[in-house]
Amino acid sequence: MSDTTTAPAPAPAPAPPVRVVLADDQPLARTALRMVIAETDDLLVAGEASDGAEAVRLVEETGADVVVMDLRMPGVDGIEATRRITSGKTGARVVVLTTFDADEDVFGALDAGASGFLVKDMSVADILAAVRVVASGDALIAPGVTGRLIKQFTRRPREGRGGPGTGPSPAALRVADRTTEREQEVLTLVGRGLSNTEIADELHITLATVKTYVTRLLAKLEARDRVQLVILAYETGLVTTGADHTIR
Repeated sequence: MSDTTTAPAPAPAPAPPVRVVLADDQPLARTALRMVIAETDDLLVAGEASDGAEAVRLVEETGADVVVMDLRMPGVDGIEATRRITSGKTGARVVVLTTFDADEDVFGALDAGASGFLVKDMSVADILAAVRVVASGDALIAPGVTGRLIKQFTRRPREGRGGPGTGPSPAALRVADRTTEREQEVLTLVGRGLSNTEIADELHITLATVKTYVTRLLAKLEARDRVQLVILAYETGLVTTGADHTIR
């Protein structure tokens, strides 16, 4: 009988680091973030831009995964740069990082396609965590901004939105027509700010099942990311402004 041994399976290759472009007109802000990212294994600074036009160019040249975008920059500002990046074919996602959190800044950034909105007084650890969240395809908004954002966003006059006595809004009809009762349960919990793990616990289903439901909701409702699902949950009345709504 021959003596054979089975060689151990090779360890899986580590995932490539997330390529990040830093866009800020303040060199000190870029330097601080670059130094922190240099100490991580899963993030890599692919380029630095001092204005929005340069950020757009760097995304196209480097194939960056995420742009950390300031809003107030000379020339092409952060909102316009975000719009150009997210409407392009690169697939890059944008995290806005700014000292300004006025409503018009939040609305403008999200309407332009940003997947994250952070303020610069957040901890470095939270900022890096947000970059990872957005790179994974999810969305994140600073907790201090979210409640006001949703409250004001859902009160804004929107074309075709139903008012008192006018029947369900177009958003409510879309949700009712395209989703199952179970998917609406998941949408409600997403709107309340629960993470996928928390939704799984709440509904007594697996994490994989929750991810499947969220993916279906994004496709059926033509939502770009979790931020838009939260807004839809409020627009349809599944969640009210009194709920806990930190987007995670």
